[in-house]
Amino acid sequence: MSSHDRTGLPAVGSRRTEAPATRPIATASRPRPAKISDRHSNKLAIVYVRQSSPQQVFDHKESRERQYAMADHAVALGWPRDRVLVIDEDQGRSGKTTGQRLGFQHLLAEVTMDHVGLVLGLELCRLSRSSKDWYHLVEVCGVFGVLLGDQDGLYDPNDVNDRLVLGLRGTMSEVELFTMRNRLERGRLHKAERGELVLNVPCGYLKLSTGEVVLDPDEQARSTVQLVFDKFDELGSFSRVYHYLRQNKMCMGTRIQAGPRRGELEWRPPSRAMLARMLHHPIYAGAYSYGRRRVDHRRTAEGAGKVRMRSTPMAEWLVLRRDRLPAYITWERYLANQRRLEQNRYRPGTPGAPRAGVALLAGVLTCGTCGRRMHAGYRTKARPYYECKARKLEGTSCCGLGAAAIDDLVARQVLRALEPAALELSLRAIENVNRDRDRLRRHWEQRLERASYEAQRAERQYNAVEPENRLVARGLEQRWEEALQKQRALQEEYDRFLKEQPARLSEGERTRILALAGDVATLWSDPGTTAADRKQVVRLLVDRVVVHVRPDSERVEVTISWQGGSTTGHEIARSVSRYESLSTYDRLMGRIIELRGDGLTIKEVAARLNSEGFRTPKSGKGYTSTSVRKLISRRGLTGGGACT
Repeated sequence: MSSHDRTGLPAVGSRRTEAPATRPIATASRPRPAKISDRHSNKLAIVYVRQSSPQQVFDHKESRERQYAMADHAVALGWPRDRVLVIDEDQGRSGKTTGQRLGFQHLLAEVTMDHVGLVLGLELCRLSRSSKDWYHLVEVCGVFGVLLGDQDGLYDPNDVNDRLVLGLRGTMSEVELFTMRNRLERGRLHKAERGELVLNVPCGYLKLSTGEVVLDPDEQARSTVQLVFDKFDELGSFSRVYHYLRQNKMCMGTRIQAGPRRGELEWRPPSRAMLARMLHHPIYAGAYSYGRRRVDHRRTAEGAGKVRMRSTPMAEWLVLRRDRLPAYITWERYLANQRRLEQNRYRPGTPGAPRAGVALLAGVLTCGTCGRRMHAGYRTKARPYYECKARKLEGTSCCGLGAAAIDDLVARQVLRALEPAALELSLRAIENVNRDRDRLRRHWEQRLERASYEAQRAERQYNAVEPENRLVARGLEQRWEEALQKQRALQEEYDRFLKEQPARLSEGERTRILALAGDVATLWSDPGTTAADRKQVVRLLVDRVVVHVRPDSERVEVTISWQGGSTTGHEIARSVSRYESLSTYDRLMGRIIELRGDGLTIKEVAARLNSEGFRTPKSGKGYTSTSVRKLISRRGLTGGGACT
């Protein structure tokens, strides 16, 4: 049986000796070493074979054969050939961990079952490159009386001198791993500092055989990348760009990075991971970078050896060289995108991306008492409420307020600020709609052009084959038919797209846009305007809103900080839970007593209070006979039945 499979790699697995016929390291004529007793020779001798990477398995054939030859060494030491077990399941795996090394785990299992008398390796470093794993193996071998050996000799873990040597060999093995890794990493870093270490490139780029990075030669692949950055500038949110691309059934052209089709262009629907990589990668701004992501050793240890990565801040990147590669956007635009992405994250100090909730000021409202951001809660779907978490967490005197009053105030101020620019907004809206439709139409035309090319190419291939060669002609004919079907389906989709979104706005659509943009208030309250759209408009004009809510009053001081640095002060009335919390409570009670003294009935008192502008605790409600009667009863002025 051959020890190699069809791919050229050794057959993986544990087996009895099948080593190639090479000259043994020891000969049978030599006397058996004194450390080997009958107790050892009556058990298995295990030969552990490992090389760190698949490339070493292919290229370092002599090292591999020498490791398999250790089986002959075990025979020379006195073991029968059928009692020598070769474990080579870890070929192509690093020795720095045991999580993915099934062969090493198999070895430990055999030792702990007391089946083993000798463990052999060409070098002891083949067994482990980690001190923790090495000392664990030595300890287990010592408990079960197993000898360890390599081409230099045999070692008894229970002998003090051999134990010292084993400890030193394990330490040297681990240090050797770090030395090799540091040497390789320094070489990589030196090449990266010159801007020449390019492993893979994202969609929109192509790495040539010379190592040079260029823009993708495919026009459609480049235009879709440019569209992503343009839509992010327009929509301002990673998720909204993703949904826009999926809604319009757009695909991204990516180059296959490995395998027999390496370098071919493949069209895939955008994924969130792909879109996030595009928006964060500095290569699109023409910058070469290295060290943006590092190994997260804590998460890697928790993940049983699977390497986990973490992103690092720009200040900690190992290499950053601007204007090194062809760019889609400027460096300033890239930095602005990073700031916007950071602002869209929900964390202290950032407003977060606009969401679908109706609370208008979520993310920009600040408590004037403690200076922290106030959070929007929904006691009911239509009645959002702003509250400061510091009151629950730290017991501060911060108070919340209903969203209706302050949202109405800010909305009025924003609409007032937009009124002078109504005409400019309407013209820009028409321009944006036309530009967006042009881009989508161009994208569809490019897809149709590609489908037409594929159909013509399939036809040419079919026509080029000899008619008698039906074995080939049948397959090419089927491929041609599939290409024609795809072209026809794509043409039908394009026709539906043109029907839903004509290439140019009709006169009626232009008139409607002009009318809506001219009446900003109507556009603001239009059912087609979502809560996220309104929040986005507010954030374009307003930096933050600070509210000073006093627990003993319904009056709230509001300070609006506008983009550009100017501020305006306002005051609103909030809803409170008790009459005693009203700032006009004493004046209210005095007025009620005065009106009753003038002989007015309860109903007449309620009407007079409403006409004089007295507020109830709940905004939007007026005084009624019932509410006035309860207030009079609190003062004990008269019985409820006498109050008519």
